[in-house]
Amino acid sequence: MLRKRQTFDAEIFNHICDFPHIRLFIYMEIRIQSHKLISANHSMSPIELFKSLADHTRLRSLLLIHSQGELCVCELMVALGESQPKISRHLAQLRANKILLDRRQGQWVFYRINPELPGWVPDILDTTLSSNRPMIATELQQLRAAGDLRADIKETQQ
Repeated sequence: MLRKRQTFDAEIFNHICDFPHIRLFIYMEIRIQSHKLISANHSMSPIELFKSLADHTRLRSLLLIHSQGELCVCELMVALGESQPKISRHLAQLRANKILLDRRQGQWVFYRINPELPGWVPDILDTTLSSNRPMIATELQQLRAAGDLRADIKETQQ
């Protein structure tokens, strides 16, 4: 039985096509799209956040990005002393969990904290960062010692 809140009428749906497999495909696509709308409005739970931060590389990456506003993969590689595939894999997980947003600039990808996160998430990141500065002190020094990597990025794009 169809629920009232679904946006299509069963009779119209049945007349769209007479083939059951096509009706099933259309029905599944509608269900998937409605699930995406519900998920988009779903607020992050503390369990989801803390699971994402349970890895040392993800936690340090997120704290560095939070402290700097935005960092590219190459900057995180220098700061953390890790390989590009490892950094990218962890950032992809944070992006999949909607904690980070990315933007492309040529061949470089820059990451920043998702501004649409619930308000308690930045509060937790602020508290973690202010209470654990030594955790990323070396990484911040590495970032400063590397100089302005963004100037190098701009030069290679011209």
